[in-house]
Amino acid sequence: MHIGYARCSTQHQDQDLTAQREGLAALGVERSRVYTDAGLSGTSRDRPGLREALAALREGDTLVVTKLDRLARSVRDAADIATEVEERGARLSIGGSVHDPADPMGKLLFNVLSMVAEFEADLIRQRTREGMAVAKARGRLRGKQPKLSPAQERHLVGLVGTGEHTTSEVAALMGVSRATVYRAVQRATAH
Repeated sequence: MHIGYARCSTQHQDQDLTAQREGLAALGVERSRVYTDAGLSGTSRDRPGLREALAALREGDTLVVTKLDRLARSVRDAADIATEVEERGARLSIGGSVHDPADPMGKLLFNVLSMVAEFEADLIRQRTREGMAVAKARGRLRGKQPKLSPAQERHLVGLVGTGEHTTSEVAALMGVSRATVYRAVQRATAH
């Protein structure tokens, strides 16, 4: 049996997952046997769809992915996943080519593809950091904006300070969470 796995971390999740699902169907995977993760990075191993796909594997099955970078974005994760698949008595198919860990050429190709996937992830992180540094230098990166204006925050602290209202009541009145109320009071007492 073929078990498919698809993952995307981009904004255009529907487009990317649709393309991968179609690719998996072309590789012989039934739609009901495709497990997905949307909006999750391949650098994180904590992916529910991947866990489900691996749990669905039985001896003799094949885990199918369209490209190795959809499965993992680091050499270590790719190797760990391939080992787990092999330990289950299953095979790993990448874009229609079955990975054979006993074949020296197949092992080399797998490791090279894993390194390329990790390299791409590292480049994306580097570009993001550079872009954020440029935006910060230009004054365009301001971070998360406060929920309350300074005047609203002073009013909130005043309400809490009277002791007439609970934190929950003040939060509801101001349209914020209790955590926001606690942080505002903490900022006021720190000054």
